[in-house]
Amino acid sequence: MLSFLKNHPFAVEAFFEQSLVVTYAIPKGQVQPLIPPCLELDTLNNQWAFIAVAMVQTKGLRPKGFPEMLGNDFFLIGFRVFVRYINRAGKNLRGLYILKSETDKKKMTFFGNIFTHYNYTTTDIEQSVQNGVTAIQSNRSAFHIQLEEGADDNISLPAGSPFTDWKEARRFAGPLPFTFTYDEPNRKVLIIEGVRQNWKPAPVKVIDCRFSFIDNLKLTGVQLANAFVIRNIPYYWKKGKIEQWK
Repeated sequence: MLSFLKNHPFAVEAFFEQSLVVTYAIPKGQVQPLIPPCLELDTLNNQWAFIAVAMVQTKGLRPKGFPEMLGNDFFLIGFRVFVRYINRAGKNLRGLYILKSETDKKKMTFFGNIFTHYNYTTTDIEQSVQNGVTAIQSNRSAFHIQLEEGADDNISLPAGSPFTDWKEARRFAGPLPFTFTYDEPNRKVLIIEGVRQNWKPAPVKVIDCRFSFIDNLKLTGVQLANAFVIRNIPYYWKKGKIEQWK
């Protein structure tokens, strides 16, 4: 019964007040051990794999179709790998594989761990805006980021980014259409499809950032690749679909 509940048994909707995504490029050989065998890395030039940190302020998160007044507001953090999956119909699906999830509310941790496989933990979040600089930090999770927004043509890609321009970088901005979970003992893949409209990420300048979770992966060759922000987007996740892998 509990296993069934964790497979996203119903659609969920929310309003994204803000979604900030910071993406790191890592040599693909470093990232390959982090994903299950049913997935392939989504790479750039067959060289770089990508791990994104998504920090999302949601409003009115609830089962789809429920009144907004029954929803809850949460800050969500997800560490995800860009991947691909070839489904039973032979379609190559582009999406994300979750490494870790955090939230600022125990309620989200409780229900998130009943209805998903994302293994939520609760953390502290502090946000501030001063002189045009946005800062987000957590003492418990040991991360901090400072960023500055501006016109696209006034913001350069991070030094050392493997992308040639922001257009190319936007392909790895997230969220992608699908998220995957793998049930290894039963060799089953859970596919969750997200639906959004008017998704136009705007580049931001990262002044400083550090995530202990990324550091603790002990990867080599990690390089900040891009950072984007988007605001005021309705979003929903469809009911999960399960298919047998091989």
